[in-house]
Formats: sequence, C-alpha cells, structure tokens
Amino acid sequence: MSPKHTLLLRFALVNIVALGLLGAAWIQGWLDGFGEKRTWIISLAILAVFIWGLALAGFRLLHINRALVSLDGGAVAKATPYGAIFERLRSAGSDERALATNMARMEMGNQIGAIRYIANALVFLGLIGTVIGFIIGLSGIDAAATTDVDKIAPMITELINGMSIALYTTLLGAVLNIWLNVNLRIVTDGSVQLLSMLVDKTASGIQPVTGQ
Repeated sequence: MSPKHTLLLRFALVNIVALGLLGAAWIQGWLDGFGEKRTWIISLAILAVFIWGLALAGFRLLHINRALVSLDGGAVAKATPYGAIFERLRSAGSDERALATNMARMEMGNQIGAIRYIANALVFLGLIGTVIGFIIGLSGIDAAATTDVDKIAPMITELINGMSIALYTTLLGAVLNIWLNVNLRIVTDGSVQLLSMLVDKTASGIQPVTGQ
C-alpha cells in the first residue's frame, strides 16, 4: 500500500473510531454532566483548542503525504518546504551529510512540535478547569452558616456543582490529550518515513524539480 493510503487511512480510522466512541458515550448519557452552563463554557474552550490541534495535525499530514507521493514518483518540488530540505541534503558533502540529516530531522520535528504543545496544553486546561471547579464549590460554603439547616442544602448543592465542573473538565482534557497524541503519533511516523525517503533519494542522485 502506498504511503498516501497508509497514513491517511490510519488518520481517518483513528478519528472515526474516536468519534464513534464519543457518540456511544453520548447515547449512554455519560456526557450529560457537560450540559451544566459553567461546565459547558470551560469544556468548549478545551474543545476549541483540541479542534485547532487536530486540524493542524491533518494539515501537516496532508503535506507529508504529498511529499511522500511525489518522492515515490521520483519528483521533488523545489518550492515546497520539504523540497528545500532535500536540496540541502543533496548539496551537502560526504563530511556534512550527517550534520545536514540531523538539521533536517530537527526542522521536521519543529514543524510538528506545535501539535505536541497543543496536546500538552489540553491537560493543563483540564487542570485549570479543576481549580475553577474547586473555587466555585468552596466559594459557596459559609462556615458561619453551617449550623443553619436551611442554608446547608444550598451549600452542598454548590459544592457538588463545583466538584462536577472539576471532574468533567479534567476528564475532558485528559481524553482529548490522548486522542490528539494518537494523531500526533501518525504524523510523527509520516515525518520519519519522509526523512528516510529524502535521505535515500539524495543518495540515489535524483534532481529536484521546479514549481509546486
């Protein structure tokens, strides 16, 4: 199977399965806790960051696939970022080849580094939601009113709501972090595969082509 089909099918399969599990959880009612207004607002912010990271992963994977397919056909477009990397590898002497390869590896790793940062940010955003939930829950407790039976019930309700926000946002950040990291793994595999092919093609002596 060509690199194009392999990477794109893996990306599609992972996200289809994840969406299917999400739909099953919604049908079972496990996501009902996100309906509370304050939980939904925080969760929406976490979800927006995740979508940004997932879109970036898909965008980067498409570029990697195009480069892999063009290399598989023996053509390297000079105007593309990977064409520039190929040109540097091709023009490096035998003594500079190892250094040029390491620089190419660092540059390609930097191109997907933003996805890793976004994935890590999801965990921290979930923890921020945890702190906010605890603050909301504890702010509703009035130590001076604990002896008043009529005021205990509202305080317990507010405490439960705060704990709900804390738990749901933490769970959301952790699950989306795992989801995005799985996609990052696919992009990383594609990047490693592309670098390997770039090095092989420079060794075979093919010339880059002009244009996109």
